[in-house]
Amino acid sequence: MSRNLNYFNNNRIVYKRDPITDKPTHETKQYMFFEQGTYECYHLFTSKAKITTFKSLKWHLLVLWYLNPQLDQDQFMVVAEILAHKPNGFTSFAIHADLLRKIVYEVSMLDLEEPPKNKLRKVIFKYGSRLSKEEKLSIVGELIGRSKRVHEDDIYQCMIDLNDLNKKITITQLALWLECSTRTIHRNMSEQLKREKELLNKEHEKINI
Repeated sequence: MSRNLNYFNNNRIVYKRDPITDKPTHETKQYMFFEQGTYECYHLFTSKAKITTFKSLKWHLLVLWYLNPQLDQDQFMVVAEILAHKPNGFTSFAIHADLLRKIVYEVSMLDLEEPPKNKLRKVIFKYGSRLSKEEKLSIVGELIGRSKRVHEDDIYQCMIDLNDLNKKITITQLALWLECSTRTIHRNMSEQLKREKELLNKEHEKINI
């Protein structure tokens, strides 16, 4: 099911932001490449993968709070309720109202001057690039393969892209798209990544039953 982004768009809630101080190593009309990576890219809701844990929900709320300093506590609570309402298509689970209020309170007490922890991104595609998912994966694999350094976050992004393409995620597929050996994938595969791989593949199985 697609996400209901109407409230976010109608109320100009920011949920995407490109790097603001980091400069790309290479830039084209379609993408920016950061050889050392950047932590400044916040692109929420761009893949089919849903929020599957309370921890992930809290992180999404923290990013929305950080990107929208104009929101007061009541407005932020409305954003949280829309994000956490399962029929809206953002989460894979329902959450009790009291627990959501507790998470919102904790997030709102955090320092907005400190950017939320983020995954490292090396390739950022520009809005309106008109590239297919396959073309994007191919470009990512070529650029990261050329750099000879595969980071854990590169693998994670590739997993999300493969899931969006409705493909089962395997070590062989990851190595193929990132133009590296299966040994390199195994070496950079943390326990968290392994769990994420299982979750995404379970989603894939449900869709294809």
